[in-house]
Amino acid sequence: MKNILLFIFACFIHFSSIQAQDFQGKAIYLSKTSVADFNFGGRQVSEEQKKRFMERMKEQSEKTFVLTFDKAAAIYEEEEKLETPGQDSGGRGRFRFGDFSGGKLYKNIKDQNYSKESEMFGKVFLIKDELQQLNWTMGSETKKIGNYTCYKATAIKAIDSTNFDSLRRKRDRDRKKEDSDNAVKKDSTKNNVSMFKDKEEPKEIEITAWFTPEIPVSQGPGEYWGLPGLILEVNAGNTVLLCTKIVLNADEKTEIKAPTKGKVVSQQEYNETLLVKMEEMSERFRGGNRGSGGNSNRGRN
Repeated sequence: MKNILLFIFACFIHFSSIQAQDFQGKAIYLSKTSVADFNFGGRQVSEEQKKRFMERMKEQSEKTFVLTFDKAAAIYEEEEKLETPGQDSGGRGRFRFGDFSGGKLYKNIKDQNYSKESEMFGKVFLIKDELQQLNWTMGSETKKIGNYTCYKATAIKAIDSTNFDSLRRKRDRDRKKEDSDNAVKKDSTKNNVSMFKDKEEPKEIEITAWFTPEIPVSQGPGEYWGLPGLILEVNAGNTVLLCTKIVLNADEKTEIKAPTKGKVVSQQEYNETLLVKMEEMSERFRGGNRGSGGNSNRGRN
């Protein structure tokens, strides 16, 4: 541990002259989220349909992000890519995986807060909230990522019960329990006891990060920050974020500033609103299917 601290201190001394000259960097990250198998609600689905579905899921779970950073702040956003001919882009307001994907995220590590503009079904929101500070534990393991020597750090992160995925899972559990209770009540031969067994959800997750003191800024991809060096890799649950390219002090600088447009809400308020909107859309879809005898595409352009 002493050697790590000495190396970090040496890196800070080495970078002190660079940082005094409007230091700025850019890091490219590849995000991959493993996709679990689906049972398709018990429906009979052909192997070809399963293959196409899993390919679409894989495409949605592999993204490229750009982190533009200086000493105090950073912008993290998904890299724009051209849609292939015939590919359905899904529209500007579509839902994407993760709280910090699909929009420009501004992180200020000096003030420990973040801002993000996000469009939801045609309405722009400005999410403003505090950065979550993880209690990192420094390890002695090292590895090379590109040309940079990286050190391992781990942290235990409590799963936020107010994030979108947690709210959605809670809604689904409540619905299943209600359906199960109603089914038991209708059967007079059984006691009035729910047959629904709630699957216990994990309450915390281990985060493993690899950071390099050779770039001594306390930044990282997405919501991750707080280490004495740029985070180049993150393993969190079934998601891996890996830095594939770094550019330091390019001739062309990018302005790093907080977004200002949209209705100001907290992250929890935004997640709750998103869940309501998704439920409304789901109800309209189911209602449309019932009203059209299952042909939900009738009348569409």
